[in-house]
Amino acid sequence: MRDWTINETETTTQSEARRFNPNETISRLQAAIETVIKGKSETVKFALVALLARGHLLIEDVPGIGKTTLANALARALDLSFQRIQFTSDLLPSDVIGLSIFNQQRSDFEWKPGPIFANIVLADEINRATPKTQSALLEAMSEEQITIEGVSHPLPLPFMVVATQNPAEHHGTYPLPESQLDRFMLRLHIGYPNKADERNILRDRERENPLSFVQPVMGETEILKLQRLSTKVRVDDALVDYLLNIVAQTRESDALELGISPRGTLTLFRSAQAFALIEGRDYCIADDIKRLVLPVFAHRLMVNTRNTNPKRRSFEAEQILQDILQRTNVPI
Repeated sequence: MRDWTINETETTTQSEARRFNPNETISRLQAAIETVIKGKSETVKFALVALLARGHLLIEDVPGIGKTTLANALARALDLSFQRIQFTSDLLPSDVIGLSIFNQQRSDFEWKPGPIFANIVLADEINRATPKTQSALLEAMSEEQITIEGVSHPLPLPFMVVATQNPAEHHGTYPLPESQLDRFMLRLHIGYPNKADERNILRDRERENPLSFVQPVMGETEILKLQRLSTKVRVDDALVDYLLNIVAQTRESDALELGISPRGTLTLFRSAQAFALIEGRDYCIADDIKRLVLPVFAHRLMVNTRNTNPKRRSFEAEQILQDILQRTNVPI
């Protein structure tokens, strides 16, 4: 294993360079989040994958599981700007991205940025907003900028959208279209805690919410360094072929109407690099790809409705991916 402790110059002045230990920094961030999210170590790791790979995160589960808590814990552990947007049916695109207001004193229009102009943006219950409002996030998530009246406004970096939604409730909701789902790097399901972890949750919240005690452990400089470092993780040609074989089978499967796009392929590649970095390696292994296939690919697939119940599309997509993984030879 390579020693990831590196010397990196933050400015042009050599004297301002300092020693940076990625393994230690990532471990502190993960530990801070897990003081609130009990017994979900892999879920927390996947959330950090989206952060380090410059992606966005969709957390989908039933109410009360901890979707919003995970997003809040991530934001609190990072010394970055944070905005929460509660998506509702009457939310307008201007409520998200901002608008130009006429200033009578200056006799000119003045740009008022919306809550999207933050490093971490929590889009809570995103499927409760209309498609028009949902689409206001597309440019921000793809290009890290907002264009209003022909003028582009860059978003602060790092930039990450964490969205939540309840898949079990359909009244008054607007399902995300495939183009919007494709903008999310990973879709996570937190799931119920086991008995021991739920006991710890009860004890931790007897008097105060542990979320209020989460302190920032990482700032903008460290995050940008880790994002750059993740792109340097080595992926062997055999692993690239393994990834491409999985993708090809999604495009050829009769059970799927829509396979994985090249953007989805690149997303899995970048996710695997970030996951390897989180695991303390400067190289990927086949298991990195296997563990990420479902959270990265399942929400990008369109199941053939002639062969399955539309209400079970998400479950069926994961089953199809599991079958593909079993059929695909793993490189040694």
